[in-house]
Amino acid sequence: MTISEVGEKYGLPVDTLRYYEKVGLIPEVNRKESGIRDYTPSDCGWVEFIKCMRSAGLSIETLVEYVSLYQKGNRTAHKRKDLLVKERDRLKLRIEEMQKTLERLNHKIEVYETTILSCEKKLLSGKEK
Repeated sequence: MTISEVGEKYGLPVDTLRYYEKVGLIPEVNRKESGIRDYTPSDCGWVEFIKCMRSAGLSIETLVEYVSLYQKGNRTAHKRKDLLVKERDRLKLRIEEMQKTLERLNHKIEVYETTILSCEKKLLSGKEK
């Protein structure tokens, strides 16, 4: 796949894909004789993984470290796992914080709805007289 096709498939700008490759988030992509990037299914797997992890809030630095460890082979499996566990724990905390925020927003909305309904009832009852 070309870089444009990969960008379209994953909803990422071409410049972002180039940047990801440049900083080591995506292992170096093979090129055709003409110099055009030729993404393999494995490359696309990395793009999908990085996009998912970025959406979850993992930093570029953390992901660069992960990819670097991955490229060193099985001897880094424990380090990679530890890194992912640490990030999972951070994500769980963020989700808990966001859940509390959601509950607070829902409460505020309920208060507004109750207030608005009460005002509307008063207005309607005043018109009927």
